[in-house]
Amino acid sequence: MDQKKVCVVTGAGGVLCSAFAKEMAKQGYAVALLDLNEEAAKKYEAEINASGGTAKAYACNVLELDVIRSVHESVLKDLGPCTVLINGAGGNNPKATTAHEYYEQGDEDRDDILTFFNIPKDSFNFVFNLNIMGILLPSQVFSKDMLGREGCSIINISSMNAYTPLTKIPAYSSAKAAVSNFTQWLAVHFAKTGIRVNAIAPGFFSTAQNKALLWNPDGSPTARTGKILAATPMGRFGEPEELLGALTFLTDPEKASFVTGVVIPVDGGFSAYSGV
Repeated sequence: MDQKKVCVVTGAGGVLCSAFAKEMAKQGYAVALLDLNEEAAKKYEAEINASGGTAKAYACNVLELDVIRSVHESVLKDLGPCTVLINGAGGNNPKATTAHEYYEQGDEDRDDILTFFNIPKDSFNFVFNLNIMGILLPSQVFSKDMLGREGCSIINISSMNAYTPLTKIPAYSSAKAAVSNFTQWLAVHFAKTGIRVNAIAPGFFSTAQNKALLWNPDGSPTARTGKILAATPMGRFGEPEELLGALTFLTDPEKASFVTGVVIPVDGGFSAYSGV
């Protein structure tokens, strides 16, 4: 392992990825926090540095290759070459979310709500690209740092949607299935370079991105939340810290030295439960 370990985290201003960043700092990595919202990333930069770690925040749009390349040059200068890349940027958007779970008569003629028939192409493309191109492009850039070095790996963030699609969110579900497939593809592609590529598939965690789907404006749980918890044997949402065991295992170059191309669910039993 190189003396200086550097972890690059995209989407680092979010609830889950900020937890990843803080954990990697505890593991001795200098952490580059990349996020479209630089202010959010700087908040966690300050937290990590105040606790004795090393971190630096960067404004980054993971859909813009030139921007990623520019940020990469800054990270090289400020912290050094990337050892671990965590592709955490992603998410859904209300403009690609249908109002109904199931087809209802007349959906094909409605224009007052979003249905399967009128999801805008641009909205679907935005969500799909954010989740899959937002992994491809940073991987193309930062993986170059890892070639010929030991102890390097890429961690992608998949989802329970990759196993069984959830209703209402076709673009997000499709994209996360692509993330799991791409994780396997890239793991094979890099297998002889020593770069390991794996993914974590979180179950249900309450974050800013899914707040509107899970909670009513008054803070009460939505009907969707009731369905999720009923389908999760542990009967609750996960906490960000509960993803860290999978993260530290997959990024450990010794304990996970022969592990590549896997997607680990962290879901409270959701993927194992048939509903009966």
